[in-house]
Amino acid sequence: MKSIIITVIVGLSAGYLSGLIWKGRGFGFIGNLLLGICGAFIGGFLFNLAGFSVHGLIAQIISALAGALLLLWIISRIK
Repeated sequence: MKSIIITVIVGLSAGYLSGLIWKGRGFGFIGNLLLGICGAFIGGFLFNLAGFSVHGLIAQIISALAGALLLLWIISRIK
């Protein structure tokens, strides 16, 4: 349960950062925060699938940011 709460908090941070990086193509403040939470789960899954262990707050934020940016890229391709 504690890891899910940490993932959500890290996802909120990653969503905010992805909104700053992906200017003009985000989904607003709330949308980017929700996107960051989804990105945190996607990034954690993909990093573990690739064999990288994600330990520590900075590594979790980086993986969540990568997941959020990947998700933003996929959504922009669909639109």
